[in-house]
Amino acid sequence: MISAFIKSIRGSDPDAALHWLARMLEAGESARFIARRLVIAASEDIGMADPMALVVADVAAHAVEFVGLPEARINLAQATVHLAVAPKSNRSYLAIDAAIADVRRGGFGEVPSHLRDASSSAARRADGAGAGYRYPHDHPGGWVEQAYLPEALRDRTYYEPSDHGAEARLAGTLARTARHHLTTPAVTQRSPAPTPQSLRVTAHPELGRFTDVEGRQFGPV
Repeated sequence: MISAFIKSIRGSDPDAALHWLARMLEAGESARFIARRLVIAASEDIGMADPMALVVADVAAHAVEFVGLPEARINLAQATVHLAVAPKSNRSYLAIDAAIADVRRGGFGEVPSHLRDASSSAARRADGAGAGYRYPHDHPGGWVEQAYLPEALRDRTYYEPSDHGAEARLAGTLARTARHHLTTPAVTQRSPAPTPQSLRVTAHPELGRFTDVEGRQFGPV
């Protein structure tokens, strides 16, 4: 029945999902087991299309421990309905499996020198650790062009957002911060820390831009 339960959630049928939830509870299935499967489904089948799904599932799992049955059936039902009616995406799930596949194949190169830990003076002298690293918070919008993947994987894309729910808004942002054209950055000077009066206060995630208290906009165009 757990398979039917999860497939009903994945298929966006809250009535069927509630039916299988009720049957499992009445048959004596472990509430902890059901809660664990909800937490998994929240990331596997909903993902970034509704990031709150994982929060709801996790809180329901906590409620099972804190409240216990029979009342926790209500918490499980709420989480079940939330996941069933939420927009669906498995792109994060596909992305991590693709990244793991690359790691298992090997040949992915060393950590780029500008990404290495530069807290040790010996490391800085030995291999130039940290040289050229650009601190994103020192740049407008909190973003700066910079390579983060090893050189051997510089053209690799793991995460490709869907056009479902909240995830659809991420596609434009990622397009503006595409890595395929980036090169290892040159050494740059750290800019002064912003004053509290200049901090951004209004976010426009669909545009990848921000507005500060003086009405100035920052971020990728």
